[in-house]
Amino acid sequence: MKALLFDLDGTLVDSRVDIAASANFARRTVGLAPRPQEEIFGFIGEGAERLIERTLGAEHSARVPEALASWREHYERHMLDHTRPYEGVVEALEKIEGPRAIVTNKPGPSARQLVRALGLDRLCPVVVGGGDVPEKKPHPAAVGLALSKLGEGGAAVLVGDSAVDAATARAAEIAFVGVLWGLGTREEIERAGGTRFVERACELPAACRAALAR
Repeated sequence: MKALLFDLDGTLVDSRVDIAASANFARRTVGLAPRPQEEIFGFIGEGAERLIERTLGAEHSARVPEALASWREHYERHMLDHTRPYEGVVEALEKIEGPRAIVTNKPGPSARQLVRALGLDRLCPVVVGGGDVPEKKPHPAAVGLALSKLGEGGAAVLVGDSAVDAATARAAEIAFVGVLWGLGTREEIERAGGTRFVERACELPAACRAALAR
């Protein structure tokens, strides 16, 4: 097996509620009413700044820096209130052979703190997050850094739950496996080029092997 790269939010962990709660806290700090959680769920995946931009709306773009600072402070304290690995994910990771890393648009320090707190660092010791490279996914820079840290430069597969992840794999010219329990829909991922999918975590080891054997 070559390198296995995993998105974090929506792929390995269900963090939607905590992210949305902090986003609504940020709205309140700038005098705005909360938005429905389900709306905010659709804003997750492109990094913290983009999350807050979309949560506030274009008409409040001038308040983004203030709201983003509030989001970061609140999220640091509450990121583990409800966030847990998806069912079967830990067991699946234990069965996947090869060097593993997490590649996420979540701010790098928050991502590493979350991974350590949930005990996922023993399975994915390398975590590349937002701010660790200048560009966010779907730019392939984070993939390149993760592979460099793993000492790998050949075949790799990226496992993710969104069109952003599928586009990242395509840009990095590596294989992709889409998971269907996260934030994106199959249709969205297919439009971004995804062709291989799993519906349950127990299917991940075989899907990764198949993706790398192509």
